[in-house]
Amino acid sequence: MNIPLNEVCHFLEEVAPLHLQETYDNAGLICGNPNWDIKGALISLDATEEVIDEAIQMNCNLVISHHPIVFKGLKSFQGLHYVERAIIKAIKNDIALYSIHTNLDNVLYNGVNQKIADILGLTNVQILSPKSSAEPKIGSGVIGDLKSSLPIQDLLELLKIKFNGSSIRHTRITKNHIQKIAICGGSGSFLIPYSIRSAADVYITSDIKYHEFFEANDQLILIDIGHFESEQFTIQLLFDLISKKYPNFAAHCTKTNTNPVQYF
Repeated sequence: MNIPLNEVCHFLEEVAPLHLQETYDNAGLICGNPNWDIKGALISLDATEEVIDEAIQMNCNLVISHHPIVFKGLKSFQGLHYVERAIIKAIKNDIALYSIHTNLDNVLYNGVNQKIADILGLTNVQILSPKSSAEPKIGSGVIGDLKSSLPIQDLLELLKIKFNGSSIRHTRITKNHIQKIAICGGSGSFLIPYSIRSAADVYITSDIKYHEFFEANDQLILIDIGHFESEQFTIQLLFDLISKKYPNFAAHCTKTNTNPVQYF
């Protein structure tokens, strides 16, 4: 079953409208003709050259990624940088690239953070920092409750298991039992004050800098599980959405691990 590219784009933008992306972002159709017929889609976190090679092998002419491969303007295409190589390969092989990034972060229903909350079994999930009081289901991060309180050591073990993490960074243990959890997949240090004001016991996110850990101020426990680790389930989220909408369409989850961070 082939689907017009503009129809796939329209569906994804119904799930996460483009106007909900942050001003710095570059979500949407990055390359490809909207009138192309799409015979298969490969879903990934990043649209690297290796992922595009995988798409070619799998006869997919669309890569749907969470992170946009192009964030800044490109002035040359010499193939010297990984972004240039990915774009050159996509164009040469007639592969469309579509990104659904902070617009997917900023919706509650079918959003990135709701998916993380589901994996942890949270209830009463709400947006942590709503865009406005008129739209309480649009905004950054989520906060919810465990069904029953959990010892902090058990929560840390659970995070390592659920998110396949080899290393977890956190502030000192100031609470022995955890009930209320705030979450932001990806880089979420900007939500530390909101997590404190919302009386979260812990805030789970990634990319926290050294001095930002001090901002916990012994009012909650900050937990950094890694950027890739926190957002990896976005791939399955998008696969499930597309497969439900187009059950006869060839959608695939990438088998390429694009995490650039390695641990020794």
